[in-house]
Amino acid sequence: MRTVEDIIALLGGPEAAAQRCSIGTEAVRKWRQTRAIPPRHWPTILAATGLALRDLPGAPDTRAETPMPDDAAPQPGAEPPAGATACLVLGDGSVLWGRGFGAHTPKTGAPPAEVCFNTGMTGYQETLTDPSYAGQIITFTFPHIGNVGANPEDIEAVTPAARGMVVQQDLTAPANYRATRHLDDWLKSHGVPGISGLDTRALTIRIRDGGPPNGIIAFPADGVFDLPALRAAAAAWPGLEGMDLAKEVSCRQAYGWDETTWAWPQGFGRQTAPKHKVVAVDYGAKRNILRCLASAGLDVTVVPATATAEEILRHNPDGVFLSNGPGDPAATGEYAVPAIQGVLEKRVPVFGICLGHQLLGLALGGKTYKLDRGHRGANQPVKELATGKVEITSQNHGFAIAGDSLPANVRVTHVSLFDGSNEGLAATDMPAFSVQYHPEASPGPTDSHHLFHRFVALIEEHKGGA
Repeated sequence: MRTVEDIIALLGGPEAAAQRCSIGTEAVRKWRQTRAIPPRHWPTILAATGLALRDLPGAPDTRAETPMPDDAAPQPGAEPPAGATACLVLGDGSVLWGRGFGAHTPKTGAPPAEVCFNTGMTGYQETLTDPSYAGQIITFTFPHIGNVGANPEDIEAVTPAARGMVVQQDLTAPANYRATRHLDDWLKSHGVPGISGLDTRALTIRIRDGGPPNGIIAFPADGVFDLPALRAAAAAWPGLEGMDLAKEVSCRQAYGWDETTWAWPQGFGRQTAPKHKVVAVDYGAKRNILRCLASAGLDVTVVPATATAEEILRHNPDGVFLSNGPGDPAATGEYAVPAIQGVLEKRVPVFGICLGHQLLGLALGGKTYKLDRGHRGANQPVKELATGKVEITSQNHGFAIAGDSLPANVRVTHVSLFDGSNEGLAATDMPAFSVQYHPEASPGPTDSHHLFHRFVALIEEHKGGA
């Protein structure tokens, strides 16, 4: 078996290894630190070096000699530890025991998903209902989850998109004047399972260093776990790469939206005097994005993710908005990119956020790749290159646009100060721009709300010059 250092050398050094695997050099440093290479990079390495699978550290035929982690479950058929009522089973066979809450699952668990972590300190209800979390189990790094309770206003979609949640401490009782029910009760009503009592710091480090693993939460009412089936399901789940989830969370037919952002003490308002008409393509749109568009003076019509250019342009929009959403942008792009290109050909102003940013990048000729660990939380620093200004942003994405893949007529406008990945782009020869982060926040800081007004300014500039 070769060492990590051997493999990096065979790939041509750290920078060449990072380039071949479409990752940053920081990720290669993590390979060295952990003395392991995530399995998703094995095919690329085998093709580049000519090594056999058995030569790679951690490959299947060498794992038999490697002891299971300390937190691995007992052998199938053994009883769970005292006090444990739920478990999180990972794709490598590890079983993390804890206390279940929320909805019960069969003994074979809830649907498998990608296990990610979110660093936000507020807004767990908005996070759980963000459609971009479809196909994911969320590990919350903040310990006090539950103290705000749940209410019918702090939701980004009617149904939670996440497939489960992981927390360190038991859910706290609600202590907020807006709470209408306990978070546990709200989770039960939506069929979402959760597990507490895990070392979320250790799990977060594991995700950070090795990438997000597959996982499955089991919280059976009778306390009987089918560990072989759980391990098999977690290992067999294909992951988010190549998966189009936008169709699952998108609306089914077009509708109008006029609700504006929340303000104390009156709550949400209504847009009664819009200045421009916008079509929002729903790849998994958060409600607060639509509210921000309405608050900026726009008459919003929402259309399904699969809408064609003809169906979008039929509404005679002054601008087109491309929403956030889950899954692999390359998979969603099979039908979304031709529609976006059709809109761009008509020179209608376009603004994209998150998945919409990635899809615009693909439509303009760029390429996407999967990040090693993703960006999820409300404390992500982003630098605007033109001004040098740094904004603290809310983010939730596992894929990104490769900045060096963009053609000459597209400029990079923003970069992440965490890892240098692309956070924004703008076309130089057509009215189109996008950002990777969430200017609408919910939850998170409002540093980037101005981008909605930038979209309005682009529309007005385009209409004035038409």
